[in-house]
Parts: sequence; C-alpha cells; structure tokens
Amino acid sequence: MSSRSHLLNNRTAERYRSLLGHGIERVADKIATTERPCTGVTPDELRPEVEAVDLERPLADPREALDELERVYLRDAVYFHHPRYLAHLNCPVVIPAVLGEAVLAAVNSSLDTWDQSAGGTLIERRLVSWTAGRIGFGKAADGIFTSGGTQSNLQALLLAREEACRLVRKNAATPLDTCEILPRLRILTSACSHFSIEKAATLLGLGPESVVAVPCDDARRMDTDALADELERCTREGLTVMAVAATAGTTDFGSIDPLPRIADLCEAAGTWLHVDAAYGCGLLVSRRHHMLEGISRADSVTVDYHKSFFQPVSSSAVVVRDGSTLRHVTYHADYLNPARAAEQSVPNQVDKSIQTTRRFDALKLWMTLRIMGPDAVGELFDEVVDRAADAWRLLDADPRYTVVTEPQLSTLVFRYEPQDAAVPQDAVDQANLHAREALFASGEATVAGTVVDGRHHLKFTLLNPETTLEDIATVLDLLAGHAQQYLAVHSPLSTAQAC
Repeated sequence: MSSRSHLLNNRTAERYRSLLGHGIERVADKIATTERPCTGVTPDELRPEVEAVDLERPLADPREALDELERVYLRDAVYFHHPRYLAHLNCPVVIPAVLGEAVLAAVNSSLDTWDQSAGGTLIERRLVSWTAGRIGFGKAADGIFTSGGTQSNLQALLLAREEACRLVRKNAATPLDTCEILPRLRILTSACSHFSIEKAATLLGLGPESVVAVPCDDARRMDTDALADELERCTREGLTVMAVAATAGTTDFGSIDPLPRIADLCEAAGTWLHVDAAYGCGLLVSRRHHMLEGISRADSVTVDYHKSFFQPVSSSAVVVRDGSTLRHVTYHADYLNPARAAEQSVPNQVDKSIQTTRRFDALKLWMTLRIMGPDAVGELFDEVVDRAADAWRLLDADPRYTVVTEPQLSTLVFRYEPQDAAVPQDAVDQANLHAREALFASGEATVAGTVVDGRHHLKFTLLNPETTLEDIATVLDLLAGHAQQYLAVHSPLSTAQAC
C-alpha cells in the first residue's frame, strides 16, 4: 500500500469510512463493557508494554494496530463516563460533541485565518457572542476559544497587564518604561484560586510577589473585607493592582466568590476584574444562573465547556466585556494576516488569540447546542449539583467523616476520622492517603485528594449525572475500609475502634 493511500481525500473516502467504523466499534464495545473507571495499573506495570512497541516497524493491518492500542491504552484508560469516577474536573461527554470532534478532525480546519476556515470562523464568533450574552455582556463583547482554563486565564491577565501599563503611562508625570512598571503590578486573588493565576504571573514577567493571596471565609470564598484592605494597602504603598482574579467555582471546593461586592470594589478602584468560571460556567445554562450574579460586571471571564458543558477536551474560551482590549494580542504578518485584511474587515481569529494554528473546537459546542439545546446541558449540570447536595447530607451524618464545607457546586472535600481520638493526626493523614491510593489500585472507584489547613483530605468531584447516591455511599464504605485496614496495622492505638 502506497504512502498516499493513507491521505484522506476523495480517492480514500471509503477507506476512511471503513477504518473509522472499526475504531468506533472498538471504542463503543469498550465503553459498553467497562465495569470499573480504571484498572489501577501502575506506571511500572504499563511502561514495558508501551516501550516494547517498535515505532520503526508499522503494522500494516489497522486491526492489528487497534489490538495493540487495546493493550497500551484502551485497556487501562481512565473512563470518565463511569459513575464511580469521582476524582477530578473531568466530565463524561455528550454524543453530539463527539460527532463534532469527528467532523473537525477529518476536515482539519485551522481557525487562525478566514482563508483556512471560512464558516468555522463565523461559527466560533457566533458561539463567543452567545456565551457573552449568557454572561450578560453587551454588544461590545468579544473573545476567543482556547485550549483550556490555564490559557484563558493567561490571556485575560495579559490583557489586564497591558491595560494597567497603558493607564500608568497615561497618568505618569514623566514617561515610564515597561520595566519600571512591571515590578509594581499586583494581582489579588483568593487563597483558594487556581494555580494558573500564579503561573500566568510568572509567564507575564511579574515576580512571585506580584500575586497576593486574599484570605477566604469559612465557606472558602474570597473575604471581601480582606480584599478591600489589600486594595487600600496597595494604594498606600504605590502599587498598581492590575487585576482582581475572582473565582466562580474553585477547584477544591466549588466555591463562588461574592462577585457583586468584588465588582463594587474593583469599580471603585478602577481595577480590572477577571472571573475564572472554568468550573462554574455550567451555571450559565442552569436553573441556578442567579448564582453568577455580578459576573456581567467583569472585564474578562474564563469558561471551560469541557468541564460543566460536557464537552471533550479541549473546549474553553476567554470572553471580554470590551472587545477592543483584544488588540493587545494582535500582531500582523504579511504571509498570514496582513494589516490590510483587518482594514477590509476580513475576520481573522488569529488577531484575537495568543495561538496561531488552532483547532475548530467550537464545532463541538455548536453541535451540542444544535442537537440538545442549552437547557438540556443545564439540566445535566443541575443534576450533579443536586447530587452533591445529597452527598453532603450523607457525609455530614456519617460519623466516620468530617466535611470541610457545604458545596455550592458539585465538589465535596472530606476527611476520614477514626472514632478513637487518641490516634495521632499524622497517622490519620497517612490513612487518608492510603485509602485514596488503595481505592485507585483496586479499580473500583477513583477519588481525588487535597490538603486543607495542613492536613490530607479526600475529594469528590461530581460531574456525572449517572452517579447515584448509592454509588457515593459504596465509595465511602470502600474508603473507610481501606483507612481502617491501614490504621489497624500502623496505629495500634486505633485497632479496637477501627475494627
């Protein structure tokens, strides 16, 4: 078979149809028969399988390649569609979005310029406009699809930095260089915000001291009194707060910062307000939309459709209230997007993005909305939020566990605590760590972990409407069993109570 026979074109369309059919059949069979979210395979167990593959000697028969793929990937993949996958912010995906993924991969449009994407450009722009409308932005809003929340947050803070530098220069008595301004810039964000805020600050040339962690209240939301104090302190010390980064759905707790009060403070201080709604963006189509009150006053918003819109990775966007601020990422190249194209109103999306070549990820959301509609997506997200509320009541009544806070969205952080108070907390830490690791190794379920106030905790992240309260109760029993077994061996003081 010639090399050209592998190219997808008019002469190989039937081969494409056949080969993709085999692949879809294989994956569908795997999903239909998967009884556990994972196999518990370790890196040391799987690594030899992958390293044994000779990449210099291709398998001529596609079915052989699929058989091999079963061994090195499909067999041990972590399946987010399983109801006992309760670990990270990974969602099961809706079928219309998977259809969109298949189409965009085959056509392979690049969303940087009009002459590479045509209708794809307009579809993405329409979806950005639709999202902006759901946020509550006006006609001046704009945005761009990105690879995920980390990139969306980076671009939003890049815009905030440039706007802050522009205003500092405008108000300065004498001309200032950028190198003179950057050390004085600060980003205020809650102590529970995503690590990508700090990463963005580093990538933007700001020092580690540029990110100021604002304390949270008991519900793990930004303390607005503390925020007001920090804004005042920065003013006194001659520092410029280039942005306040609020969160609508923190990774650990699903908490939503008090957006209306934060917006008031930012407006009074003349400070850019960014809202990281990567997790909480599902509320835009939910019956709980009111929980995002105040988000329309933000200058920029991150949304991750691949979290709470049930889209395949990757599908994210950064949306800004004033589209003109996107000019800070606009660079023209004669071979790609010459300035004359902008003057002729040719819609080149690269003018708004920090990426050049970009997948047509917007198609997945488009197909979802056109087949399911936004209300159906919102219903799915509401189901997981309802389930988390039920799970909190279950956990709160369970003497084996303590829960950090009642969830606003669908995340629960809790800790196994033995009945014997004499068991050292360091041993309890290890018991919680062991319980999570042993559960994963068993393949029966997966949960996440985090540290709260210096102590190891367990975490449920619910994003699957198929997860039942019975599933959650079963996982709690499994976790308690693993923790008790650990303490029975490693903490003799707890043996009597643990058993």
